Amino acid sequence: MAEKLDLHGVEAALAKAELMAALSEATRAKLVKQGAPISVEAGKLLFAKGDKGDALYVLLEGEVEVRTSTEAGKDVRIAALKPHALIGEMAVLDGGVRSADIAAIRKSRLLRIGRDQAIAALESEPKALLKLIAELSKRLRHADAALEDAHTLDLGGRLAQRLLEEAGDGASITLTQTELARRIGASREKVNRKLHEWADEGWINMGRAGIKLLARDKLKTLIQESRAT
Repeated sequence: MAEKLDLHGVEAALAKAELMAALSEATRAKLVKQGAPISVEAGKLLFAKGDKGDALYVLLEGEVEVRTSTEAGKDVRIAALKPHALIGEMAVLDGGVRSADIAAIRKSRLLRIGRDQAIAALESEPKALLKLIAELSKRLRHADAALEDAHTLDLGGRLAQRLLEEAGDGASITLTQTELARRIGASREKVNRKLHEWADEGWINMGRAGIKLLARDKLKTLIQESRAT
């Protein structure tokens, strides 16, 4: 759905994005004027695996999920992206198709930048291209680490790690148990049992506002023990 573009606000957002921050202010302003703002409702796809990679996106507000599907039709979450993430740059660079689905976890606003405009900006400023390569390398390392954790951590280890990552420097997590289950590839029932077990131990507190971490050190120790087994 198209919407009116706040040029000043979007330029400020682009200055915080991984790749766009490496571009000159003049080039960012040009891309904003060439781009098109869109919004995606929660649960809807921004694009699907196999779609043509004709644009990249900068996430301005909200949160989106990178996911794919198994042969059985089960959605597998790869990563969650928050403002001011760059989305869809791989297909834009190689001219290929999308390698995964991108779905909005909550209502999200994005700036769509066409492939021709994006390539022209990168060609005019090689430092930004190097920045993009570095960012892609970082994502690849993160994907490798996530794949390793999926094979080495048990459910408790994966859940503890997800809670710590979602909380960041804070102590609260607002994700529902269903969202947590999807993000670690487990059933809601198993996640619910583990959370109640930790609540009984005094590690977390569960309320209507979400989950509050009370013993981060216990969760970190659990992750280490899970990797060691």
